[in-house]
Amino acid sequence: MTLMSSVTTRLIPFGEYSTWVRIEKPDAPREDALPLVVLHGGPGMAHNYVRNIGLIADETGRTVIHYDQLGCGNSTHLPDAPADFWTPQLFVDEFENLVDALGLDQVHLLGQSWGGMLAAEIGVRRNPALASLSICNSPASMPLWSQAASALRDELPPEVQSALDRHEAAGTLDDPEYVAASAVFYERHVCRVTPTPPDFQESVDQMEAEPTVYHTMNGPNEFHVVGTLGSWTVVDRLDRIDTPTLVVAGEFDEATPATWEPFATRIAGVTTHVFAGASHCVHLEQPEIFRAEIAHFLSKHDLSTHDYSPSGRRDLTS
Repeated sequence: MTLMSSVTTRLIPFGEYSTWVRIEKPDAPREDALPLVVLHGGPGMAHNYVRNIGLIADETGRTVIHYDQLGCGNSTHLPDAPADFWTPQLFVDEFENLVDALGLDQVHLLGQSWGGMLAAEIGVRRNPALASLSICNSPASMPLWSQAASALRDELPPEVQSALDRHEAAGTLDDPEYVAASAVFYERHVCRVTPTPPDFQESVDQMEAEPTVYHTMNGPNEFHVVGTLGSWTVVDRLDRIDTPTLVVAGEFDEATPATWEPFATRIAGVTTHVFAGASHCVHLEQPEIFRAEIAHFLSKHDLSTHDYSPSGRRDLTS
């Protein structure tokens, strides 16, 4: 498919800082198609690895907006900010500032991994701009995430588990043996595409060059969570979400069913879908199938307003 959409970028003031935004407009826009805002993961992984979701622009005739969250990518970097600066509320405020600055009355919101956690935080606040939420490959709490990671680690080869345990105990997380052992987990549960997709590698490279946000909030990697998000949960607030919501994950996702089950049971009228054969980065592993599922959901809710009244749950698990 030839990309015909036009792409513009800009910096949006956010207090004394700046948020970098990428706006992809379709060649043939649909008047009834609301814009889609995409929240990247990490925290601190920048938009690069989810950039291909922008193909939805021409595939559905809607504008797609990516942005680099504060502290990473092309937005303001703050390597000296204290740990307590980096909170979910900071990133909720950044999203609200962006929507206001762009003059968006109503949007669809898609978040991947940490982005889905952030989308849930925005959803429970009942932001009037939300037409729908798509929570992709995300846990409803970090304790659930850590429990799932532990269970998945138990399935790794014994020598891999031993290397992980040994280096975590010694604090030698930059040792090549630890890096290689970590890669085994990533290849099973994070991105099953080999070689690593360039977009994914771009996000990894920029995070490693500026690891402040990721290391502060999460930790050194996806399964050794020692950051400030370690006790985060939205489970007890999910009944506040009154927006049409889609929850998706991969069959081999590090976000296992136990991590996202609260979304499925506590959000009224939720739709769920599991992509067979995929892991955490479904959008890179099965890009066309992923975008088609998202596009179908968005099209149903382009005209959704706050008159939305859920009438039961729809389960598309496959």
